[in-house]
Amino acid sequence: MKRLTYLVLALIFGYHLSFSQDEIKQAPQGFDVVKANIQHGKIDSILYKSETVGTTRKAIVYYPPGYSTSNKYPVLYLLHGIGGDEKEWLRHGTPQIILDNLYAQNKLAPMIVVMPNGRAMKDDRMVGNMFDPEKVEAFATFEKDLLNDLIPYVEKNLPVYSNRENRALAGLSMGGGQSLNFGLGNLDTFAWVGGFSSAPNTKTPEELMPEPEKVKSLNLLWISCGDEDNLITFSKRTHDYLEDHDIPHIYYVEPGAHTFDVWKNDLYLFSQLIFK
Repeated sequence: MKRLTYLVLALIFGYHLSFSQDEIKQAPQGFDVVKANIQHGKIDSILYKSETVGTTRKAIVYYPPGYSTSNKYPVLYLLHGIGGDEKEWLRHGTPQIILDNLYAQNKLAPMIVVMPNGRAMKDDRMVGNMFDPEKVEAFATFEKDLLNDLIPYVEKNLPVYSNRENRALAGLSMGGGQSLNFGLGNLDTFAWVGGFSSAPNTKTPEELMPEPEKVKSLNLLWISCGDEDNLITFSKRTHDYLEDHDIPHIYYVEPGAHTFDVWKNDLYLFSQLIFK
């Protein structure tokens, strides 16, 4: 019998959700509005040497409320879309507000969030034609930059755990495709993987999961997309393959198109399931 889809699959994983099934399909009103009388996290940036690209690269880091270097934290690597850079989530997705509000409600495990530039090339600015072959290829090259340069830098210089159980990878659109490609291609590195409205760069399911049974080693595989998004076929085909092979996952189709309203909702929900 095929497994249920949508977020009820959280029950299969044994998650203890802090909201009801009625609330689970959409973040509540005000989830992304600044609250004055709560603790707030901190936004900073890091510079890391990339042997892959041959230059020094930048990433944005969100530190949770109450952050202390005397503690150790898991890390969520949060990726942007084809027209963005390391600041795209901050510009349009307000992750610091969403996460601050969730921490105030005791709904999150303390974590550091790293937002890199997923366009791994020397001139990684979002200028010119974003669909130039060189720029598109740079998103694939980012796999090496992430694994060989960024993660080792973070684990050497920040107070974080350095095992797969404490690494999550998620992203939107092009970054969603990267997250599925890199996460499912490196099951020894990541235990939590999320693709939000994943773009056509997403590999076919057969390429992503040549040995589907191994995907069961993930603590969470999340696939979501807006019901008005023309790219939903890429998420749906991955879900269908997982369902056909009886692989536990969350497939969440939500109201909306290819916009940050959808991705903010995804972050709100996904962040509550990881590192627990």
